[in-house]
Amino acid sequence: MKPTKLLTLFILLLLASAIYFLIGGQEIRQFFRNSKQSKITQQTAHHQEEITKNSQDKIEKEFQNGDIIFQISQSSQSKAIALATKSIYTHCGIIYEKDDNFFVYEAVQPVKLTPIRTWIKQGKDKHFVVKRLKNADKILTREVLKNMKNYSKQFQDKNYDIYFSWSDDKIYCSELIWKIYKETTGLEIGKLQKLKDFDLTSPEVQQKMKERYGNNIPLEENVISPISMYESDLLMTVKLDRR
Repeated sequence: MKPTKLLTLFILLLLASAIYFLIGGQEIRQFFRNSKQSKITQQTAHHQEEITKNSQDKIEKEFQNGDIIFQISQSSQSKAIALATKSIYTHCGIIYEKDDNFFVYEAVQPVKLTPIRTWIKQGKDKHFVVKRLKNADKILTREVLKNMKNYSKQFQDKNYDIYFSWSDDKIYCSELIWKIYKETTGLEIGKLQKLKDFDLTSPEVQQKMKERYGNNIPLEENVISPISMYESDLLMTVKLDRR
């Protein structure tokens, strides 16, 4: 092979090698950039998860057995309840600790224990308020709390009472809490009212009553509303969260 051809072949090989390493180098650099970015993204997500968990753990440390927690329900009847009771708070439950975790014992469909973090997420804007007996340390003794939990068991899995009747066959949220406290502590958290005492004039309220009662509205039925419990002089606010 002539020297000129040999030199040309050598130059072509050098160019090919340069092009190969140039392209390969870009791919390698891109690979490492992607890996670095992925790692940063994972670390950021993990860090945010840790912040959220620490925040939730901090909140949970403020809860106690027997606390009453309120939220703005997103159920179909929530607006009617808000209009009738003149309150934004339309759902409530009682906080119980079980196996080192906090739950909300609530009357939904059916009555059940709901992990407190799940319960908070279900409310509008995750907003909630926690209330506690002003002298809880004296009244809610270990024995009383044990009695509360035992008494609560009779309501487990009962159907939600859409008619807001005062019987124990079915039960609604504030009725559940009121009866648990009345039976085990003798205290009446909130004032009982009659159905006729509420504002029943709005179209939304009238429509719900028509759906459920027809023309036989039980205006003399005893009712305990979430706002009546919320405003009880026996309670104090221990946590108000506006996320």
